[in-house]
Amino acid sequence: MPQMAPISWLTLFLSFFLIFIMFNIMNYFIYSPSSPTCQKKSEIFTKPMNWKW
Repeated sequence: MPQMAPISWLTLFLSFFLIFIMFNIMNYFIYSPSSPTCQKKSEIFTKPMNWKW
């Protein structure tokens, strides 16, 4: 709409931009990845390596 003043476009842009940034920040800090848990230590199997030169 060309009849709108440029200051209105600037305030609209800033408001949408700030809402977008706040949404991204909230999503970043709310997400908590679940760490893999191992019940027993014996489940982890390591094969001994014998080096023969």
